Amino acid sequence: MGCDARSEKKQISAGGKVLFTILGIAQIAFAALAFWDLTARDARQVRGPKAAWIPVILVNWIGPASYFAFGVKPDELSVEE
Repeated sequence: MGCDARSEKKQISAGGKVLFTILGIAQIAFAALAFWDLTARDARQVRGPKAAWIPVILVNWIGPASYFAFGVKPDELSVEE
């Protein structure tokens, strides 16, 4: 009788659980920040339709980062007359 792979369970250490919890909270906060920014920002300041960014933001880490890197137009310098 050999070693059955299904009978051996990998255990995550307490430190690993804490790390995964912190990363999960940071990921949710990053997505929430991107959603908040998307709803608060004027449509003229967003590249493409705002609705198209919703499913993009839902992609872990990459989505919110893509939104902030490519979806938000840089602030234009306004010259007061």
